Amino acid sequence: MLEVTGLRVRFRRLGALRALLEGVRDPYVAAVEDVALAIGRATTFALVGESGSGKTTLGRAIVGLTPAQAGSVRFEGQELLGLSDRALRPWRRQLQMMFQDPVASLSPRLTVRALVGEPLRIHGAAAGDLQPEAPRLLAMVGLGADFLERYPHELSGGQARRVGVARALALEPKLIIADEPTAGLDVSVQGEILNLLARLQDRHGISYLIITHNLPVVRRISERIAIMYLGRFVEEGPTEKVFARPAHPYTLALLAATPRPDPALRRAEVELKGEIPSLAQRPEACEFHTRCPFVQPRCRAEAPQLREVAPGHLARCHFPWVGSRA
Repeated sequence: MLEVTGLRVRFRRLGALRALLEGVRDPYVAAVEDVALAIGRATTFALVGESGSGKTTLGRAIVGLTPAQAGSVRFEGQELLGLSDRALRPWRRQLQMMFQDPVASLSPRLTVRALVGEPLRIHGAAAGDLQPEAPRLLAMVGLGADFLERYPHELSGGQARRVGVARALALEPKLIIADEPTAGLDVSVQGEILNLLARLQDRHGISYLIITHNLPVVRRISERIAIMYLGRFVEEGPTEKVFARPAHPYTLALLAATPRPDPALRRAEVELKGEIPSLAQRPEACEFHTRCPFVQPRCRAEAPQLREVAPGHLARCHFPWVGSRA
């Protein structure tokens, strides 16, 4: 249903005059670089990485909120990149986005009734059609009609997230991009939101692109996962295969940092060195080599390509499986 190929998103970091004075030939940074992914109907694709890895920028570029400089975004065969706002508008009904902060993404001046009905008004629904829609949408996400006249500051984090889901459902989309859908929520509330998303997928055939750093969430809800680092995919594959035997050291380190209650299931400690580098100062060759616990001389001299290391399982590493356990 969604096919992204060669996607590139760049941001200017220096003005033209300053770049000229400082002798900087390329005053841009690439937040997303040569990304490709595919999402089928009624499936969930998860995107994982540290803050600053480019996950949210990728999601915003897919729905057209952030312009992309190269690549292709095809939805049901229609190329979306390069479309005017007017031409893109009908397709935006099918592609909706849930933003990371469930409260801040809701206007504090509007009631829940107005917030849930806003997408319908924007897309030209008649006033008479809006009256029954708000309570129907709230019922779909497990909220009663008594929430209709509340304002965002009167909602808990979990309730605000449910209102965000209802807003995303208003136009009956085929794909929802959910940016950190469980961020800031208690563990029990996280489970409720995940169960809600799963039920909606079963009933309505919705596809999800889940953006998160929470690996337990990924394992529970997604069929396929991609690990992102400095704007590139470093590993992609079926979720269970990636969890069972990570091919890239970065994936291994992320999994090792995930709390596991059973000591017998805990992985050997794999420590990442330092912080994620600045996009303006990308390391040469393998961009992960400055933090990799298994770095070799080749990693500092040659950039690896994303390649298939097992059926359907890809990794951007010269020495896949290093440090992992079958």
